[in-house]
Order: sequence, then structure tokens, then C-alpha cells
Amino acid sequence: MTVAQALAPLVDLIWPPRCPLCGEGIGAQTGLCTPCWSKLEFPEVEDGVVAAVAYNDPARELVLAFKRGGRISLAPVLARMMAARLGPLDGDWLAVPVPLHRWRLWQRGYNQSALLAREVAGPAGARLVVDGLVRRKNTPSLGRLGSVARAHVLEGAIAANPSRVAQLAGANVLLVDDVLTSGATTRACSAALKAAGAARVKVVCFARVGLD
Repeated sequence: MTVAQALAPLVDLIWPPRCPLCGEGIGAQTGLCTPCWSKLEFPEVEDGVVAAVAYNDPARELVLAFKRGGRISLAPVLARMMAARLGPLDGDWLAVPVPLHRWRLWQRGYNQSALLAREVAGPAGARLVVDGLVRRKNTPSLGRLGSVARAHVLEGAIAANPSRVAQLAGANVLLVDDVLTSGATTRACSAALKAAGAARVKVVCFARVGLD
């Protein structure tokens, strides 16, 4: 039994578990209530990309609470859903998060993708390499840009960490992100990993935009 498991009853007594979406009481600290769970949409798993849920309104609330609202305690909840959709992996894998620029990391205080990667790595049987990639430029939001503009903004922005190239060479890499929108960022990350010699790159995210 881990320390966290041993302390769980005390934690539940002091902070009764509640659904992170609606606030209703639930049985454990690591899930959603049944009505909120039923509002999530689960897309088909595609080759190379695994998304736990589609980016609908409930998923958006969870992501914003985790990413913008400082609710880092949601990381195990979101990662558990990601790991369940990912399933078993063949061979040895590294878990590498999509990187934040150091200024963005300083402003936010944490890299949400790194928190998810840490939680996903264990169930997936992967080894966490939290600094496998670095973001060399503090790029602006890509939300309103077209595909050509996104690619231009990200050109040269993401690269393999020179101190991790030896680990990445020949490795199977699980690239972890919170939300996949156009895929421009994950493509840039995948290209950097492949340039460092990674053999395979599989993307796993919590939510994917644009899925029905």
C-alpha cells in the first residue's frame, strides 16, 4: 500500500470527494459523478493519435480548470482516462510532454502536459522524460491562425533537448498533451523527436477538437 492510499480515508474525511464539474458528492477523489461522466464523448482511437475524450463543453470545463484555473489535482483524473484509452503498449516507451517556453512556465507555474505525462507514464509502463523537448521560442496562441501561419510560427520553436538526444535515439515515444486542436504543435514536436532519431511517436491527449 502506498502512502497516498493509506492517507486516502483521512483526506476524504477532511475534504469529502466531489465531482470536479458539478460539485456533487462522489465516492472517490479521482473521478466524476455518473451524470457528468455520461456527458463526455469518447472518440474512436486513430493510428498515431489517442484522445481520451472529444472536446465538448464538459471536457472544455475540465481542461480550463486544470490548465488555467490551477486545479492540478485533476491531473490523475484526466490521465486515468487517457491511459484507459491508450491501452497496453508493445515494447519500451518514453513519455515526453509537449514543452512550454520558460516564460510561460514561469507565469503559469506548471506545465499541464508534464503533469499528465507523469501520471500516464506509470499505467502505460513508459519511462518519463519530462525535459525531452524544449520550446526555444515563446510562441503566441495559435487559436485564430490558419495552417500556414501556424506552421510559420512554430518553425524552429521546438527541438529535442540536446542532453536527451541519446535517450531519444531509437526510442518509442509517447508524446503527451492536454488538448489536440489543429495538430500543428504535436506535428512540430513529432518532427523534433524524429530528427533526434526517435523510432516511433504516438500522441496521447486528454481531449481532441473537431471530433464528432
